[in-house]
Amino acid sequence: MAARSRVKRKKKRPVKQRSPVPVRQQRAKSEQKVKPGPKLKSQPRAGAASRPTSSSSVVEAALAAFAHEVRTPLTGIMAISDLLATSDLGERERRWVDTIKAGAEHLSALATVFVDAAKPEQVHTIIRDDLFDLRALARAIGDSLSGRAAAKGLTCEVRIADNVPALVCGDRIRLRAALENLIDNAVKFTDQGGVALDVSASRRAKEKAGKDRTGKTSVTFAISDSGIGLTLPEIKRLFRPFSQANVSIASRFGGAGLGLSSVRQLARAMGGDVTAAQRSGGGTSFALTVALAPAGPRGMTKPGEAGEPSPPASHALRILSVEDNPFGRVVLNTILTELGHQAEFVGRGEDAAERIAQGSFDCVLMDMVLPGIDGVEAIRRIRKLAPPHGRIPVIGVSGRGEDEAASRATGADAFLLKPVSPRALATALLEATCREAGAT
Repeated sequence: MAARSRVKRKKKRPVKQRSPVPVRQQRAKSEQKVKPGPKLKSQPRAGAASRPTSSSSVVEAALAAFAHEVRTPLTGIMAISDLLATSDLGERERRWVDTIKAGAEHLSALATVFVDAAKPEQVHTIIRDDLFDLRALARAIGDSLSGRAAAKGLTCEVRIADNVPALVCGDRIRLRAALENLIDNAVKFTDQGGVALDVSASRRAKEKAGKDRTGKTSVTFAISDSGIGLTLPEIKRLFRPFSQANVSIASRFGGAGLGLSSVRQLARAMGGDVTAAQRSGGGTSFALTVALAPAGPRGMTKPGEAGEPSPPASHALRILSVEDNPFGRVVLNTILTELGHQAEFVGRGEDAAERIAQGSFDCVLMDMVLPGIDGVEAIRRIRKLAPPHGRIPVIGVSGRGEDEAASRATGADAFLLKPVSPRALATALLEATCREAGAT
């Protein structure tokens, strides 16, 4: 009996295993229960992706705030330098003033590069299309190179070809930042001998072949030095981010290796490139090429933007300046007084519309970054005022270039990027008041 019972137990075991339908049903039910699984999986992925995005946005916002704040004192340095340059100075003192101004302009350009470096990759290719004097920019870069070379006991040669156009359209700020980086490297890596800058222009290859109807000019800035030189393998890795030619250069001269990578990025965004080559006799030569559009009729409509002094408005203006920074107020008041205008200041955007409704002002300078409501909301409230107060010319002012689009969309007639020079302010006042006169 015991044996039979054991057999029966053996026969019962396969019966339990031969129930595929219930097992499959249970599996199907369990699969139905976990069908929302992809959503559950996607949530942690989204959360994980949002963390670096949030972190990068915090860094970008912090750098944008830094750029805005640092450009306020830079406005003062550059403005006072401009005013000093117009006074009775000796040759030595005038060179000191020019050096101070060049340094402030370089810091301003670096602030722009820092902010751009924190933005998403696709934003890097957004290039401004401003009217400026290319020959004046080339001369300024040549002066900056000469000053740095003289301070180190180096010779310097600057050659600007006759075919280099004067008025062009492009991104002057980023172009200057890239050039400042290259000339800074040329002087830094050269202990004896000299440096040189050659600026030339030519028609683009596509235009010669009839494939490009934009009429853009290819402009090349060649910066050469008699410094430590580079080998071909070093040149190949030179433009990689966080990369330098070799360890000895990094330890001797410092730097993070980001400069040339940023220069190449800017050059390509402006339709060109930057290359490096060994120089016969020792040293290195860098060639930065960009494509710039001719000024065309725009050069006849905006005096002063091209580098020549622009005339002030035809008559003295009464200006309301919305500026919360005490130092910024002093600087703007000094510039406006020198231009023959009268200024009144308020520190909050909430007070701007009310003050305009009470007084008789000709123009408003609106800082876009303010405590309380920002400049965009302040401009919006001004535009809601009844005429003529609601039609008053408004000029947006900010240390962040991305504020321009928002200020103009809200109703600003012009925009100034800090640091603000007397010439730029005079031009913006002329532009804003003439536009309002034309509208009425």
